[in-house]
Amino acid sequence: MTVAVVAREEHPGGRVFEVVLGNLLEEPVDAIVNAANGHLSHGGGVAAVIARAAGSALAEEGDRLVAERGPIPVGEAAVTTAGDLPYEGVIHAVGPHQGVGREGERLEAALRAAFLRAHERGWASLSFPAVSSGIFAVPLDVCARAYVASVRGFWADTPQTSLKSIRLCLLPGPLVDLVKGALAA
Repeated sequence: MTVAVVAREEHPGGRVFEVVLGNLLEEPVDAIVNAANGHLSHGGGVAAVIARAAGSALAEEGDRLVAERGPIPVGEAAVTTAGDLPYEGVIHAVGPHQGVGREGERLEAALRAAFLRAHERGWASLSFPAVSSGIFAVPLDVCARAYVASVRGFWADTPQTSLKSIRLCLLPGPLVDLVKGALAA
């Protein structure tokens, strides 16, 4: 799949937020974000695609992490190996399900936690998918606003970060225009 940049927002310090149409597993970044559940079980959606491509090492490390620490809370993120994928790691952001309350706020927290995990490791670039918008059923307009707010908020609060490029990797659909609208707001 050819990658198409459909929106771009520049931030101080040479930082760039891009919205791209493409395949998350082909993104030219240091790390990717997984749309995860708290048990890091990768049964469907983006998580299953990432887990299959990464091989058993990703699932084994996730299982070990959950056994040691317990489930990852909604609004948090954890890092595992990327296994067979060409990334330095996979960051598992645990977004909310529709109906838990404060979905936008919790989704923004999960993504900011993912960006912080990348910063803690000194990574310069990452790409994230449409977290919580699929089987978690958070309304697309809520997701779009949270995606944009999470990037803007992270960079405002972490001006000295190593993270210079954040990409939101989407498939064609209505979410694209909603994210563009959130960027323009």
